[in-house]
Amino acid sequence: MTLPSTQTTVLIIPGLRDHVADHWQTHLASRLPRVRSVALLETDKLSLDARVEAIQRELEQIEGPVILVAHSAGVLMVAHWAAKYQRPIKGALLAAAPDLEASWPDSYPQPETLRSHGWAPLPRQPLPFPSILAASTNDYLAGFEAAATMASDWNAQLVNLGEVGHLNPASGYGDWPQADEFIRQLDAQ
Repeated sequence: MTLPSTQTTVLIIPGLRDHVADHWQTHLASRLPRVRSVALLETDKLSLDARVEAIQRELEQIEGPVILVAHSAGVLMVAHWAAKYQRPIKGALLAAAPDLEASWPDSYPQPETLRSHGWAPLPRQPLPFPSILAASTNDYLAGFEAAATMASDWNAQLVNLGEVGHLNPASGYGDWPQADEFIRQLDAQ
């Protein structure tokens, strides 16, 4: 069992590509005793408001303690959700946060496109729950310094993962067992 507490539910918040079969979040969800995932959007896929409301809808279905597990743009969604809603959250694992000020590869929506869909300005106030921001030193969507600034602004514990790219299947990551350790750490607080 991944979590010591059988009362804690993990809410998976994927990035813009939603759920990917060999992604570490998908592997994680398959082994957790209590897990929900934010459903993929059929329309308004780039709308921040639609994404934040999808998080809120899932949280309204969960009773008891919750740990958020977000990847990539899901991290930005968590920051926006926390700025808009109030609900006790036990903790959040935030992995591979992208930088809206960086230049991204052409295979991704560009930051200016996201800004036009409400993603900026990014909330920079401390998150109202314990957080771990896990960042790569060679993420093509965010430099480590940008991730460190986000962690500092959000009062999140910064974890340097080393050279793991964007921590996704394209970077060679399917399963990511270290996520289990971070979830246990958040659950124990």
